[in-house]
Amino acid sequence: MKPGPGWWSRRKLPIGIQTLRDIREGGYYYVDKTLLIARLADSGKFYFLSRPRRFGKSLLLDTIACAFEGKRQLFDAHDGADGTAPRDKLFLADHWDWAKPHPVIRLSFAEGRLEKRDELDRHIRRQLREQAQRLGVALEDPDDIPGSFAELITRAAEQHHRQAVVLVDEYDKPILDNLEAPEIARAMREGLRNLYSVIKGRDADLRFVLLTGVSKFSKVSIFSGLNNLYDLTLDPEYGTLCGYTEEDIDTVFAPELEAAKQEGQPLDREEIRRWYNGYRWGPVSVYNPFDVLLLLRNRQFRAHWFETGTPTFLVEWLRGKGFFTPQLERLYASEQLLSAFDVERIEPEALLWQTGYLTIDGQQRKGAATVYTLRVPNLEVRSALNEALLLGGWLPGGTPLSQLTLRLYDLLTDGDAQGLRAHFERLYASIPHDWVRANPIAQYEGYYASVFYSHLASLGLDIVPEEVSNPGQCDLVIRHAGRAWVIEFKVIDGDAPTGEAMRQLKAKDYAAKHRGAPGIEEVIELGVEFSPTKRQIVGWEVARG
Repeated sequence: MKPGPGWWSRRKLPIGIQTLRDIREGGYYYVDKTLLIARLADSGKFYFLSRPRRFGKSLLLDTIACAFEGKRQLFDAHDGADGTAPRDKLFLADHWDWAKPHPVIRLSFAEGRLEKRDELDRHIRRQLREQAQRLGVALEDPDDIPGSFAELITRAAEQHHRQAVVLVDEYDKPILDNLEAPEIARAMREGLRNLYSVIKGRDADLRFVLLTGVSKFSKVSIFSGLNNLYDLTLDPEYGTLCGYTEEDIDTVFAPELEAAKQEGQPLDREEIRRWYNGYRWGPVSVYNPFDVLLLLRNRQFRAHWFETGTPTFLVEWLRGKGFFTPQLERLYASEQLLSAFDVERIEPEALLWQTGYLTIDGQQRKGAATVYTLRVPNLEVRSALNEALLLGGWLPGGTPLSQLTLRLYDLLTDGDAQGLRAHFERLYASIPHDWVRANPIAQYEGYYASVFYSHLASLGLDIVPEEVSNPGQCDLVIRHAGRAWVIEFKVIDGDAPTGEAMRQLKAKDYAAKHRGAPGIEEVIELGVEFSPTKRQIVGWEVARG
């Protein structure tokens, strides 16, 4: 039977597919980024791009490779008359010199985990050998990594009579996988520097170079001698190079949204936005592609991206640093700080931003410097990261968090301030004295407020970021069930309440902006004081209005 009208309106979801050929010939959805690829190729030739994991970097590199290899059929339209999947014409089809294919050298560190320097060297040698065979090039001394790489670039250009293209996927993964073991991480860094240092000296034989990864390791540490890479990471022109935009969701994936509606499982656009949008590397915010694809398949709002890689190292590292978790809602960092990432120097702001747990909310000039405001990008990250921090860092194993969480939501829904106090008192009382004494985070003055914040944030509640500052003045506003909870935390000396938390709330009148706000029927001011010696809440003042 011949398929009826609309048979091709829905396509397959490209979950985990990182090759352009499979997507274009297999009948999958494809979000066209080739206008930006054309712009990149026309504007220069040495590039670097940092994006979090599962944001489409591998597919981007494969698309660039297909373009330079001259595979025009993958970019042209196909009507599907032969029974295969039809496809739309991509921008690059009519904006590329298809008569001049280039030899493409592709290196990847995305697969597996390398834990020794000799494993890294073997991995590099094998890839250089495979690329040489594919391009019809012979290497004189395969054991010499930099010599072989340089020889591969030059001979590929000579063999094919055109400059070569070098694409490196997850350039930094061998280092990131070993951050818990600095000596191994440093050895990996040296091995990669040994490889990448070759590129600059082969300028005449190269048409285009792009290295992608998660982190922005300093040029001194890993790109020694390769100081001509242009960093695309924060270039506003390429902010949407990876990730889906609002327009992409509403156009490319419109058939999926309509199908969900017709099948009685409508996906609310505002809820999709709240859960998965919010990443910004330029003026336009983008969605995490992995989340969107799994949502469209399963039609369930959950932490799809977060669950693919539990950040054990991140949790342990933040715990050791005594990181004050309410700062996740608003941090400030310079461009220099965001780029200052190395084995010997890892700043919380840089690590959280580069791995995708914080995103840029805004920027402003301060004299000669640019200062960025950072925040949690969306509900998925806020709830899942804070739950991981609670269970893996802030609270000891065995804390009955699941039972407490079930009760917490109901207390907030009912506006039960006294019940909320009892709830947190039980939570703090469940923390053994020996654990508090032995755990570095528990000695930090913001520990109690961090537990308080992360427990609330793990529910995925509407937390207003503008109200959160630093440990000396930690204001937290939660909007839920028609109420705005305006909360001030204080860690006090001694065991007796001082009333300072409520006095500060009243003096600065943080609640004013929420009174009469749309959807807010009641404002609850809450002054909370903690005693480190008693390891408990000692002050709890409530004002309703």
